[in-house]
Amino acid sequence: MPPAGATRDALLDAAFDAIVAGGWAQARMADVAAAAGVSRQTLYNEFGSKDGLAQALTLREVERFIDGTEAALEEAHAAGPVAAITACVAHTLREASGNPLLKATVSDDSNGLLPFLTTRGQPVVGAARESVRNYLLEHWPALPVADIDAVTDTVVRLTISYIVLPAGPDESVDGVAARIAQVVERLVMPPRRNPA
Repeated sequence: MPPAGATRDALLDAAFDAIVAGGWAQARMADVAAAAGVSRQTLYNEFGSKDGLAQALTLREVERFIDGTEAALEEAHAAGPVAAITACVAHTLREASGNPLLKATVSDDSNGLLPFLTTRGQPVVGAARESVRNYLLEHWPALPVADIDAVTDTVVRLTISYIVLPAGPDESVDGVAARIAQVVERLVMPPRRNPA
C-alpha cells in the first residue's frame, strides 16, 4: 500500500489529467480513483467529494505558483519593493499562460472550476496574499503595515483578474506587470510635493 502522501498526489494527478483532457464535468469519482490506482472509497476518505478534490487540486497548484513567485520576489529584491512586485506579477502571468490546468479552468465553462478562482476563490486569494504580505513585511519592515496590506490585496486581486480574463493580444505580460506596478508605487511611495 503506497504512503498516504503518494496516494493523495496520485489522486490529485488523476484529477489534473481529467480536467486538462476536458472531461471533468463528466468524470466520475470512480474513474479518478481507478486512474490513480486506488478504490473509490479511498478517494472519498481523502477528499470527501468531487468538489473537495477540485479544491485540493486548486490549492496544490497555488502552492506551486507561490514557490515560483517567492523566487521571483527574491531575485528582484535588491531593486526595491516595486521592482520585486513587478517581477512577481510578471512571473505569475507567464506561468499562468502556460499552465494547462488554468487554461482548462478558464476556457471551459462546463467544468465548474472557475469559481475556485472567483466567487469561491478566497483560499487562493488568501494563500497568495499571505505569501506576498509576509515577504514585504520581512524585507521592508519600514513600510507601514496598512500600505503592505493594501498592496498585497490589490496586487493579488488584479493578478487573478488578468489570469481569469487575460490581457488582449497587443498587451504584453511585462506591460501588464508594469501597470500593476504603477498602482503599487502609488501605494508604497510617499507623494511628491509640488514646488511652491
